[in-house]
Amino acid sequence: MTHPYFPHTQEDIRQMMEKCGVSSLREVYSDVPSDCFFEGEYDLPSAMSELEVRRHFSALASMNVPLKIFGGAGAYDHYAPAVVSYILNRSEFSTAYTPYQAEISQGTLRAVFEWQSMICRITGLDVANASMYDGATAAAEAMMMSVASSKKKNRFLISETLLPQIQDVVSTYSRFHGIDLGVVPAEDGVTSLAELKDELSAGDVAGVLLPGINRYGVIEDLSAAVEAAHASGAVFVEYCDPSAMTVLKTAGEYGADIACGDAQSLGMPLAFGGPYCGFLACRTDYMRKLPGRLVGETVDADGKRAFVLTLQAREQHIRREKATSNICSNQSLMALYATVYLSLMGPEGMKKVNDLSYAGAHFLKSELLKTGLFEEPFTVDRPFLKEFVLKPVRNTENLMNLLAERGFLAALPAGDSLVSFCVTEKHDRIECEELVAAVKSAFDAMGGAQR
Repeated sequence: MTHPYFPHTQEDIRQMMEKCGVSSLREVYSDVPSDCFFEGEYDLPSAMSELEVRRHFSALASMNVPLKIFGGAGAYDHYAPAVVSYILNRSEFSTAYTPYQAEISQGTLRAVFEWQSMICRITGLDVANASMYDGATAAAEAMMMSVASSKKKNRFLISETLLPQIQDVVSTYSRFHGIDLGVVPAEDGVTSLAELKDELSAGDVAGVLLPGINRYGVIEDLSAAVEAAHASGAVFVEYCDPSAMTVLKTAGEYGADIACGDAQSLGMPLAFGGPYCGFLACRTDYMRKLPGRLVGETVDADGKRAFVLTLQAREQHIRREKATSNICSNQSLMALYATVYLSLMGPEGMKKVNDLSYAGAHFLKSELLKTGLFEEPFTVDRPFLKEFVLKPVRNTENLMNLLAERGFLAALPAGDSLVSFCVTEKHDRIECEELVAAVKSAFDAMGGAQR
């Protein structure tokens, strides 16, 4: 192909304007105020050949300083096998147009079906949908599912230990859907069970959303919280890290009704914040309230295995004002990414990922505490997997920037004067020791470690 796209010729433009009944392109935008138009000359460089363009962008790219990632906060730097991207580009998984036309969309439908099956295995729940935009919107959709499934209850509780971005998005959704949102405070690094029970005692709570691994990296034991929620007639939702759930107690094992979260931890690149991929799964009792696409397995006219969209309430497409949610698209490409990653890693591979992350994180925390520059943040020893927080012994507002200058993304502000660190399988002990040295250097630059 000569061109990656076909540019319009002047004759093309003339014919289009004639068909539209306008005499100039400006007339097409006659309803736009004149002061909104840019009248100057664009500050563009001179035309370049393809080789020159490649050199130009290579020069721009070389200005980026790659950092060693020891940050988490909901986006994790896990490794993905190189073959994932190759399989992702195969045309079999990107079949024609929309999944509503099952006869020409078997590749896409098959990929989504496999994604749903894997999410069900990871969460221990019965049904999963195609995918959501990201973890935050999946959490918001879980809130709306809970309210829609309850009888005349309009109050929903979230934990203060959820990631801040999750809290913010859920709060926005609740405000514009008229849901009464309550926040259960944290107590020594975990959700306060006493405060949760107190909130539930009124009997007006439709649902509760708590994290399996919270904003401090702490693994929360949700058993008592699930029991309390169910005793009051509330739906229980767990916000999960799917990578960690391959080795931790699943949402289903806890007795949760709905699980949500972000699949980014399944090998997806950080990519400056996206695209990521939310997931949403539930027990069979709630599947009619599950938004988005759901793919089912059946057989075609010849008796061969086939896939179709199924189990969606008609309101999702016809009476949308009555629908639980108006979302009717999904992150298919990223869901496929997670599906390929999981199929390649398998149970043993995922266990190895978490074993290495656990060992690295506990080693780094121990070494940082040995420096005397940090203190334990909680009064009791809280369990964690790959992410943890520490309390610096002095004000460290500039610590993250100083570490970036030394080649590390670490010490993310975690609220309450705490900073967070995260170690995945991509970093060995030598790199952890290099980070500790960088931390010492950063504290020296700030004037020592006096209280």
